Amino acid sequence: MRRLTGRDRLDGVTDNSLENDLAAAEPKEWLAMPEVAERLGLVVTRVHQLLRDGNLIAVRRDGVLRVPADLITVDSDGRSAVVKHLSGVLTLLRDAGYADDEILQWLYTADDSLPGTPAQALRENRGTEVKRRAQAAGF
Repeated sequence: MRRLTGRDRLDGVTDNSLENDLAAAEPKEWLAMPEVAERLGLVVTRVHQLLRDGNLIAVRRDGVLRVPADLITVDSDGRSAVVKHLSGVLTLLRDAGYADDEILQWLYTADDSLPGTPAQALRENRGTEVKRRAQAAGF
């Protein structure tokens, strides 16, 4: 996987293999903010606060702010919640200079050492492994 740098984004890189990687490295289902709020049992403004606090990630798709559906899971108490360890992974990747689109690409690109994608590993409660790889991605 080729990571875009800030300069690449400004120069408008048009690499076909990169475009294919971005298309393949996307979640299968997206949720709009009202849907996220409903699943989590929160008001929409609280979901926006989760985004501002770095506990959740969203990007614009078709002009609408959306969250990958599989980042919302059911916790051990049977309540919907944001996937455990997601905020730590987001912090590590943002500190390393990743933009939100790049973070989503990283989360949904298969990693043979996990195996699967980092997003799958987070859902399977393998957050420590994912955080190690996020730290390494910053170097």
